[in-house]
Amino acid sequence: MATPTLYSCTRARPRRNFNDFVLLGPKSDAAKIAGGKDILEAFKKLDAARAPFVSRGDKSGTHLAELDLWEAAGIDIDKVKGPWYRDTGQGMGPALNTASSMNAYILTDRGTWLSFKNRGDLAILVEGDQRLFNQYGVMVVNPDKHPSVKKELGQMFVDWVISPEGQKAISDYKVNRAQLFFPNAGQPGA
Repeated sequence: MATPTLYSCTRARPRRNFNDFVLLGPKSDAAKIAGGKDILEAFKKLDAARAPFVSRGDKSGTHLAELDLWEAAGIDIDKVKGPWYRDTGQGMGPALNTASSMNAYILTDRGTWLSFKNRGDLAILVEGDQRLFNQYGVMVVNPDKHPSVKKELGQMFVDWVISPEGQKAISDYKVNRAQLFFPNAGQPGA
């Protein structure tokens, strides 16, 4: 999935929507993490089991979230990774294909997973931890830093996204009857 933000360096506060990350793995679940709600405990079990794990390895938002989770679990992934840990250096689709072909564990956002067709033997094993919250934002690119930006068109888009119509379109977007994103532009602190 592409970088979730549609902006760069501006003084305005971004308007938000969200989904969440989920930890996928093979249904056979060698690391015994299925049904857990604590993502840090799951990462500790993955490390202990040296269970096959696929990382995007591309410095994307998902990859950075994964690295933060390893660190929060007290694991220096750069020191402990070995053949069990595969950096793909690619986007979410290719990384999911790799995990599916290897029967490996992988962190992804729920929206991408629900849209993904080549699931193989993978399933959601860990979900629901607040640390898996995945906020998205939209705001106009700063024309002082990027003079060629079409500020008025960008603002029209932002206004539509945060309008009742835009928020409804986000809420109504579903794959296989499952909602992918949850609008929260009107919520304080969002």
